[in-house]
Amino acid sequence: MAAGFAGYLEILRARHAARLLAGTLVGRLPNATAAISIVLFVRAEGGTYSLAGALAAVYGVANAVGQPVLGRLVDLYGQPRVQLPAALAAALAMTVFALTGTGPRALACAAVAAAGLFTPPLEGGLRALWPGVLRREEQVHTAYAMDAVAQEVMFTAGPLLVTLCVSLWSARTALVVLNAIGVLGALSVVCSPPSRAWRSASREAHWLGALRSPGLLALLGAFLFVGLALGSITVAAVPYADGHGGDAVYGWLMAALGLGALAGGTVYGARQWRGRPERRLLVLVALLAVCYLPLTLMPGAVAMVGLTVLSGVFLAPCIACAFVIVDRHAPAGTVTEAFSWLVTTFTVGASVGTGVAGPVVQAGGALWGFAVPGAAGAVSALVLLATGRVLAAPAGRAVVAASSENDPNRAAEPRFSSGDRA
Repeated sequence: MAAGFAGYLEILRARHAARLLAGTLVGRLPNATAAISIVLFVRAEGGTYSLAGALAAVYGVANAVGQPVLGRLVDLYGQPRVQLPAALAAALAMTVFALTGTGPRALACAAVAAAGLFTPPLEGGLRALWPGVLRREEQVHTAYAMDAVAQEVMFTAGPLLVTLCVSLWSARTALVVLNAIGVLGALSVVCSPPSRAWRSASREAHWLGALRSPGLLALLGAFLFVGLALGSITVAAVPYADGHGGDAVYGWLMAALGLGALAGGTVYGARQWRGRPERRLLVLVALLAVCYLPLTLMPGAVAMVGLTVLSGVFLAPCIACAFVIVDRHAPAGTVTEAFSWLVTTFTVGASVGTGVAGPVVQAGGALWGFAVPGAAGAVSALVLLATGRVLAAPAGRAVVAASSENDPNRAAEPRFSSGDRA
């Protein structure tokens, strides 16, 4: 296992790897903190919780629409020509919202929607860059796991950073500062040699783009329910916390969920896995569903925090394994778009989960609310089981390696074999 953890250090020592990972995480900071930043700003302006929730939802929907669209543009025109202008447009839109406030409702809604719509697909872009930066297939798979772990760190630290900025300055300043920092992160990525040199493989003209892959559609169908499970937990935990200590307990539960995912992803990425990733994902999703079930026991706060850690253990491994499957099934020339569709589907699923869990909690309390993630995880496993044949047949495309684009002296070559090793 120690040798496995050394693989993380090996990746970070690779040329450009640390810069790309750090730049992507910083560039995604505005997106990771958007919901809490919007809510705090609206409340500081005297707006209602309903208005705050509505504007946060507008941002989320616009972001879900924009990611695959911008991902396709990246595949067509390259990263710098899309990522940086998008980051600037998103930051400008959020700055307009911060300066004009919530008074003109239509302007506030339009500004927030534009900020979500133009959020650059840095997440999908990084995953498209890994094969060119890291020369071995097993390193790329470890990088996918490290990426999933880094997400958990960002989504844990991001809200803390927002509250720090608000306490030091104001909610308005926090919005502007965090979006400015995000532009700097995007700039760091697109100015790097791998990003400037990266070119997508030639693609067949098709209006469906990445969605013409049956295997990718099957994966997205399964991950819709994984997102639903995660979103429902955030709602079900509220009434539980109200009866066991209030906001502090809720904060511990959410942190425990991230801690579990962080631990699970770290261990998962430290190993080299054999066999088809599609089969492995089915096992991981099934374990994810099983680990949600103990939450319905609803013990005391300390024990509940422990169960919440357990419920998050298989989340990051599921995401990391899904990255590998996306890479195997995305049609040639659509890899950034395909990764962006995974992000969008997961986000939509989480939003649906919050919407479903609300009425369930209202009708049956926290107990039934905690039953939702287990049920959603089971449905996700059933989708993977039902589409096993489709997922077992990767696209088998001859994709030009991004690494060959980065080095003009190298001949074009297939990115990776779609054989059994994953």
